[in-house]
Order: sequence, then C-alpha cells, then structure tokens
Amino acid sequence: MELDPAYKALLMSLQIATVCGYLLGSIPFGLVLTKMAGLGDIRKIGSGNIGATNVLRTGNKTLALLTLIGDCGKGAAAALLFTHFVGPEQGIFAGAAAVVGHMFPLWLRFKGGKGVATTLGTLAAVNWVMGLVAALTWLVMAVIFRYSSLSALVALAVAPLAAFYIAHDTGAGWLALFLAVIVWGAHHTNIRRLIKGTEPKIGDKKKAAAQDAADTETETEMPIN
Repeated sequence: MELDPAYKALLMSLQIATVCGYLLGSIPFGLVLTKMAGLGDIRKIGSGNIGATNVLRTGNKTLALLTLIGDCGKGAAAALLFTHFVGPEQGIFAGAAAVVGHMFPLWLRFKGGKGVATTLGTLAAVNWVMGLVAALTWLVMAVIFRYSSLSALVALAVAPLAAFYIAHDTGAGWLALFLAVIVWGAHHTNIRRLIKGTEPKIGDKKKAAAQDAADTETETEMPIN
C-alpha cells in the first residue's frame, strides 16, 4: 500500500529533525571546554559527568557557566530551529532528540550527562510557560532544600502538569513527560542517596567529593556480566 505523499513527507521531516537534534545534543560542551582550557578530561574527575555541575568541580566558574549555557542552548536551538523552519512537531522531535543525544552521545560511547540543563532549554523553547514554571520550581526547591538533584526531579515532574493544565499544550506536555521519565531514570543513584540522606547539598563540596569517590569505587568493583 502506497503511503500518502504528505504523510511520507511528514515522516521524513520528523526523521531528519530527530537525527539533527541528536547530533546537536551530543556535542559535549563540558568535555570540549575543559580540554581547551587545559584542564584535562572532565570524565576523570568528580562524578565523571560532562555537565556543568562537574565542570564546576574544576574550580573554574566561567567554564561551568559556559557549559550550562551550551547544554541549555543546544536543546533550545534544536527545538527552535525546526519549529521555525519546518513545524512544531518537528521542533518537539528535535528537542527530545537533543536531550537523548546529550545523555547518550555516540562520540562518548553513549555515556553523557544527566540531561537536566538540555531538558530545561528544550522545554523553554517548545513552550515558554512550561519552561518558566519548570525553572521557577527548580529555583524554589533549590533555595528551600539545597539539593540540586531534588530540585531538578521536582521541576521535571511539574513541567508536564504545567504544559497540560496551564499552557494547554498537549504536544509540549507529552514531550515533558517523556523527558521527565528518561531524566529521572538517569538520576537513579541520586534518588537512592536522597532516600538514604547521603545526597550532597548545593555548596557542600567536601560531602560531594566524598560521595563521588564512593560512587566511583562502587562502579569499579561492580562485576561486568
């Protein structure tokens, strides 16, 4: 059965948006910037993450800020470019793929970041109301509880609700729900530490360093099947 030409064109555009979004999202700004600055491989310090939080552990706040901007920006850019030049559906697919690319970059053997910054950039680009609610939720939770991971998890849980019930944007809501699921999954160790009460708080460098060392040792000792 021959597919309708319009439907085939839609499928092709969604596929292109997904591939381009993934490639854009997989640019590891944290790794590139720290290497350019002569700080070595960011994956070999702290948590081993390529995101802004781990870059901050190098002591270079400027690089951490640039990493944050880059990670947020690539998700936003993917969504905005395809929304503007092709359509909102393509923008949603490109934004979602950018987050997946950040978390599972081909160039780094699919071991990337946890996707929070890229997700927030994508959400803000797809629907500014949803993005604003998510960002404010993160800020309020961070000020009250001082747990970066908890703030991110709550913000991403709130985002789909904001899209569905405040912005009344179904497409943005399903995007936010999908991203919340995969980013929550990436935070499984943080969730366990939050439950145990061992998760470092924002600004607690000694506890963060000790916890990173413990996590690294555990991963090293873990048998590979």
